[in-house]
Amino acid sequence: MRPWSSEEFQAELRAVGEARYHHLHPFNERMHAGDLTEEEFRGWVRNRFYYQINLPIKDAFILTKLPSGAERRKWIKRITDHDGTADTEGGIERWVRLGEAVGLTREELHDTRTVLPGVRFAVDAYVDFCRHKPWLEAVASAMTELFAPDLLSRRIVDVQKHYPWLDSRGLEYFRTRLTQQPADIEHLLRLVLTHAQTREQQEACVRALEFKCDVLWTLLDSVQLAYGKER
Repeated sequence: MRPWSSEEFQAELRAVGEARYHHLHPFNERMHAGDLTEEEFRGWVRNRFYYQINLPIKDAFILTKLPSGAERRKWIKRITDHDGTADTEGGIERWVRLGEAVGLTREELHDTRTVLPGVRFAVDAYVDFCRHKPWLEAVASAMTELFAPDLLSRRIVDVQKHYPWLDSRGLEYFRTRLTQQPADIEHLLRLVLTHAQTREQQEACVRALEFKCDVLWTLLDSVQLAYGKER
C-alpha cells in the first residue's frame, strides 16, 4: 500500500479533529453557550488540572526517545512552558490562577485524591501511551494541538461574555497558549510528516491522534456525568 502524500496525510489527520476533537462534546458546547453552573465550571477546572500537571510528565517520556539532540532541544520547551523555570511562570501555575478565579484553592487543585476516577484513568492512560509507544506515535498523539487555537480563542471570548463572575485575569493560561502554540504546531507537523514515511507509520499516527481525542472526550464525559445535567 502506497504512502499518503503529505497533503493526503495532513487531510487524514485533520479529519480526525473535525470528527472527534472535544470541541464537539456536549459539555464543551454548553460551556461556550454560557450554560454551565458555577459548580460545573469549577468541576471542569478542578479535574482538567490533573491533565495539566501530567503534560510535562508525558513530554519528558517523549523527550527521552526523540531521535536527535536538535529535536530534544526543541521539545524541552514544552516542559518548561508548563512547569515554568526559576524565572518564569509556567502553564500549571497559570491554571492554578484559573482555579482560584472560579473559587478553588491551590490545595484543592493539587489534592489528586479528589480527581474523578474516569479522569484519572484517561490521563494516566495517555501518560502510559507516551511512555511505551514509539516516539513517532507519542508525538502524533499531541497533534490535537492542531485544533486547539480556534477553540482557545472562542473560549476566551465566550467565558468573558457568559461568566462575568469569573475574574478575566484567570484566563491568562489560554491567552499564553495562543502565543506558544504556533511554534509547537510547526514542530509537531514537521516531525510527523518527515518521519512517518510508510503507510503503516502514517496510519499508526492517525490512530494515535484518535486515541488522544478519546482521552480528551473521556475527560469531559466524566465531568459531565459528575457535575453536568442533561438538556
